[in-house]
Amino acid sequence: MTRLLMALTASRAADVCDPETRSMINSRFDAQWLDDHEQLDQALLRERLAGQDVVLTSWGTPPLPADLLGAGNGGPTVVAHAAGTIKNLVPAESLDKISIFSAAPRIAWSVGEYCLTALLTLLRRLPEYDDWVRHGGWKTDSFRGRELRGLTVGIVGASSTARAFIELLRPFGVEIWVYDPYLSAEQAAQLGVRSVSLEQVVGCSVLSVHVPATPATEGLITADLISRIPDGGIVINSSRAAAVDTAALINETATGRLQAALDVYPSEPPELPESVLGNGNLLLTPHIAGDSVDGHRALVRYVLDDVIDFLEHDRRGPSWVDPAKLSITA
Repeated sequence: MTRLLMALTASRAADVCDPETRSMINSRFDAQWLDDHEQLDQALLRERLAGQDVVLTSWGTPPLPADLLGAGNGGPTVVAHAAGTIKNLVPAESLDKISIFSAAPRIAWSVGEYCLTALLTLLRRLPEYDDWVRHGGWKTDSFRGRELRGLTVGIVGASSTARAFIELLRPFGVEIWVYDPYLSAEQAAQLGVRSVSLEQVVGCSVLSVHVPATPATEGLITADLISRIPDGGIVINSSRAAAVDTAALINETATGRLQAALDVYPSEPPELPESVLGNGNLLLTPHIAGDSVDGHRALVRYVLDDVIDFLEHDRRGPSWVDPAKLSITA
C-alpha cells in the first residue's frame, strides 16, 4: 500500500479535506496524520518524511528538505500540495527527482468567481445603493448601475485564474481581449479570445489582472497605462499588487473616473489613507479571492485524484506541475 504523509496540522486538514476524502485516504493509502498536539516544524517533517511515497502539504507546511526527497534519498517521489504555489515549498534541486501536483487550478475557479462577483457588484453599484438605503435613501436618479452584456473585458495574463474567469464570462456575451506574451494564436483561438498588446488591453472598459509575481510583471500596469483606461472603467486586481501602480489606481477612483476591486496590496494588511474610507468607487477585500468554504474543502481531493491516476496509470492531470513552466507561473 502506498505510504502517505499528511504533512499538515490537524486544523488545516479539517480546513482542506472533507470527511469523505479523509475516509478515502485511510482506505486507499497507508496514511500518517498529525495529532492535534503535534507542532509541524522542520524537525517533525524530517522525522516523518523518511520512507514515505507521497507527502501531502498545504499552507503552513515548512519547506521540504531536499536531502529527503526522491527515491535516491529514501523519501517521497510525489508531492501533493493542497494549496497554490509550490515555489517556496519544493527546493529547486529536487524538481527533477519528484513529481509535483498543486491545487492551484482548483483555487483558480474560486478566484474566477470572485472576479465575476466583484465586476457585477461594481457595475450595478451595489455598495453605493447599500449605503444609500442605510442612510434613509430610496430610488435615486443621481446614479445608476450598468450591465455586463456587450462590454469588452481585458485580461492581463492568461493564467489559470484568468481562464476560470473567461469561462464564467461566456454567458454574458462579452468580447474578451487578452494580453499575454506567452499566449500563442492557437491558444487564443481555443480560449475564444482576441490576443492584443498591453497598450490595447488597457483600452477595454473592464481590466482584470491575472499575472504571477515575476521580474517581468513587476510594475507592469503603470500610472500612464492606468490613465489610458476609458472613463467609467473598472479594474480588478486579484493576483499580485506589485504588477499594478496601486497608488495611481486609487487616485483615479478617488476622482470618480474609475472603479476598482482590490484583493491584494503592496503591504498586507494595507495602510489605507483616510480618503479611501469614504471612496465608494473602491471595493476592498483582504486577499480572499481564492478563499471559500467549498473551495478549501475540495483541495485535498482535487490533488489526490490526480496523484492516484498518476500512480496507477502514469497520467498527468490538471494539477500536475510542469517544472519547465515554473518561472512564468505563480
